[in-house]
Amino acid sequence: MTEIVIAQTTIDDEERASALARGAVENRLAACAHIDPPFTAVYRWQGAIETAREWRISYKTTTDRLPELAAWVAEHHGYEVPEWITLPVTGGSEAYLRWVAEETAPRAAG
Repeated sequence: MTEIVIAQTTIDDEERASALARGAVENRLAACAHIDPPFTAVYRWQGAIETAREWRISYKTTTDRLPELAAWVAEHHGYEVPEWITLPVTGGSEAYLRWVAEETAPRAAG
């Protein structure tokens, strides 16, 4: 079976989060994307401690589609250094994992 992963990024604008989620699914780079409610992020950036309100987007995809998804998110994100992490899926419902693989399979033009 195809390997499934969860890829995550964060962004500081709810509309941009929605666009990043929807665009990845529309382009079949992810089977689905979850947008978590806003949270407070505290981080060090260019020598200063920053605080921001952000939304986390979690993409369900395959390892085959991951490079294209990563490139697409980087192109459309807007942050200089966006968060991009991937988490392996080590198990789950066989039907759900098959659905993720089917929904991310590239389609022939036509």
